[in-house]
Amino acid sequence: MNTIETATLQVPGAELYYEIRGAGPMLLISQSGEGDARRSEDLVRRLESDFTVVTYDRRGLSHSRIHDSRTVTVATHADDVHRLLSEVADGPVRMLGCSLGASIGLHMATTHPEQLQLLIAHEPVSPWLLAATDRALHMRELEHCQQVYRAEGWQAALAPMARTLGINPADQEIEPNVRPIPITAERAANFGYFIEHDFTAVREDWLDALSLQQTEVQIVPAQGRHTPHQVFDRKCATELSKLLNTPVAEFPGGHNGNLTHPTAYADQVRTLITTTHS
Repeated sequence: MNTIETATLQVPGAELYYEIRGAGPMLLISQSGEGDARRSEDLVRRLESDFTVVTYDRRGLSHSRIHDSRTVTVATHADDVHRLLSEVADGPVRMLGCSLGASIGLHMATTHPEQLQLLIAHEPVSPWLLAATDRALHMRELEHCQQVYRAEGWQAALAPMARTLGINPADQEIEPNVRPIPITAERAANFGYFIEHDFTAVREDWLDALSLQQTEVQIVPAQGRHTPHQVFDRKCATELSKLLNTPVAEFPGGHNGNLTHPTAYADQVRTLITTTHS
């Protein structure tokens, strides 16, 4: 393993924790869900020989701190990424966005396209991409997860959240020697913040479709091979593909293939970066 450089960065209303490791072109990974800088550690280890990999804790998660009570939005998260890249990068970078991380990347592609060379957007949780009926349905699913969390806690909310995203923890294909990530007290707190604050950010998110179509950033919509067709995250990837008139790249596993299939997932990231030119 390469040496990990860790640091913090002051941003408006918060302090971000981030890590840098590896060598080669810079690759920023914006994690899914409650994921912090080390959530997809197995994936990062398989990429750090080819890339300088940057990961970070979103505001409110793990080692990142919040200094005020401002409402968090997807645009806020994107501004955090903009400030992080301004600190660590000397030119446009590649970005892998997973789930909420992909939604953040879409904002970056419209507000700070000069900082991104390529965005791999794996199943963005962006209901604004959907037609009205589907959008309303999936908004209710997200709101239901929050209601369960507020009434019964994060553990009770995991089941409806998994159903909403098309994840079946009891029936997942997993690469050999991949172990489930234990739920520590820190990760439990991350789940709470994610459901309470980031679900609201996702529900209230909106992005101008024309701005996205006109961005100079090369965007690769992506979806998991085993993500069910009826769930909103896969639908969002499909609609993003239609909006951009760009094929969807298929990744191993489902919505969280970055965790269940780190070797094959890293291979696909490497292939897309190698074969996709800005």
